[in-house]
This record gives sequence, C-alpha cells and structure tokens, in this order.
Amino acid sequence: MDWDKLRIFHAVADAGSLTHAGDILHLSQSAVSRQIRGLEESLNATLFHRHARGLILTEQGELLFDATKSITKRLDAASARIRDSEEEVFGELRVTTTIGFGSLWLAPRLSTLYADFPDLNIDLMLEERVLDLPMREADVAIRMKEPSQADLVRKRLMSVRMQLFASPAYLEKHGMPSRMDDLRDHRLICQNIDSTQVSAGAMLVRELMSYDLPNLLTVNNYFGVLQGVGHGLGIGVLPDYTATDNANLVRVLPDVESNEVPVFLAYPEELRHSKRIAAFRDFVVSEINEQKRKNAA
Repeated sequence: MDWDKLRIFHAVADAGSLTHAGDILHLSQSAVSRQIRGLEESLNATLFHRHARGLILTEQGELLFDATKSITKRLDAASARIRDSEEEVFGELRVTTTIGFGSLWLAPRLSTLYADFPDLNIDLMLEERVLDLPMREADVAIRMKEPSQADLVRKRLMSVRMQLFASPAYLEKHGMPSRMDDLRDHRLICQNIDSTQVSAGAMLVRELMSYDLPNLLTVNNYFGVLQGVGHGLGIGVLPDYTATDNANLVRVLPDVESNEVPVFLAYPEELRHSKRIAAFRDFVVSEINEQKRKNAA
C-alpha cells in the first residue's frame, strides 16, 4: 500500500476536509483529491461520504483511520527517541495532568524549567481524563493515583491532602469556625461530588455535606474553588499544596482533611532514556523538594 497515499488519507480524515488537509500538507485540493481517489481504487472501497459540510468516514474508512493513527503514533515515538539521542534538551514535550495540579502548582513553576532549557516547548494538557501514554497521547503524566497501564516508568513524587482554607478578609468578617457544626454559618466552596476528582476529595466533601450546610458554591475544578476563596466567598476545600505559595490562604479546622492522595509521574518505557523527560522529571522533583523545605521552615 502506498504510504504517501496513506499519509494524505490520514490528514484528510483528521481534518475532515480536502481543503484543510491540503493546507496542512501544502498540496492543492485537486492533488489531495486525486490521491484519495487512487487509494480508494487500489482498495476497491469508498473511504469517505461526501456532503456539503465536509467529509465523513465510511465504515471502511474508520478501519483504515484506526490503522493510520496507530502508525502515526509509532512514528512520533520513533521520532522522539531519535531526537532524544542528542545531548541537548529541545523540542516539544507533551505533559498531561489534572486541571487543579496543572494550573495551581505546575504552570506557575515552569519559568524555572524554561530558564534552564529555553529550547524546550511544553504542551501542557490539563484535563481529568487519563490519557493513554503507551499510545503517545502524551509524553509524560502527573497523576493523582498510581498508573495502571503497562509499559510505564512510574515515580511517586509526593502526597496531597484536601483541606479547608479561607481568606484573611473572609475570616475577619465572618469569624473562624472552631468545630464542624460551625460550618453551617459559612458558605462552603468545593467541587461537586459528581464531578471528576480524586476519591479522597469526594469523600471529604460528602462528609462535610452531611452537616446539612445551607449555603454551597460548587465548581468543577480546584482553580475555580481557589478563585472563590480568594475573593472572600466562603471556606473552600483545596489541595494542601495551594497554601505553600499563597499567603492569602488560612487553614480552617486543622483537624479536618482528606485521606492521603499519592502523586505519581509516569512516562512510556520507550522514553526511559529521553533527555527531555529527564529534564522535566528532575525539575519537578527539585520543585517538590523546595516546597518541602518551605513547609518545614
């Protein structure tokens, strides 16, 4: 099967348009169309349904697109390994982690990594969905539980607990609660228990809600919770690491916290010797050690 035709087919299927694929490949629409027709003739199959809004894959097209996606990811992995054979740290590194950890802990610290490796380009993918590292949906992940996928190198980084925080201005106005029952006189800001989050956080929220709190503000990520707390809207459930660099957070009810949440860094076995991965791993470990020193001081 002609690889050049497959490459063009993959671009068209991914873009959903001959014109957009042509722009990506720097080919005219007619040239792309000829290659697709040639591929369909060689396979004796129709790969796309044509309609006014673009192209839709047929069942046969879906089968072929699954195959080309797998091939493309393997080629990306091979390309990454070839690039990583160089001594310098450069190029793209795709990092996936949760919205909360990525926005509140990781992103604010990236200037340190860029200072050491200015030619490194980070593609930071913040979402709760667990991306498939062996299939190269990302190069490296920081996850709030030990990864279960095979063929991954994993390193435990630290532990996190969900705790209660408020702003000094809020506490000055509304008072500091001294026991759990006092939360009925305050607005609780937390993630909705039905939103995607670590189970320890959801368990703590359920426990707090068992006190029949009359006033709630629920958000679907910790960044939103932090914004609410910072603007004096109430007492928020937040990961303990948010307080390390934030002088505008005061711990409330110090005996109330979630169970321990392990934080792991993971990457595909095939990238074990990647210098980009090593640079990122060492940066994260160094920042965590610095955080521990601050907390111990």
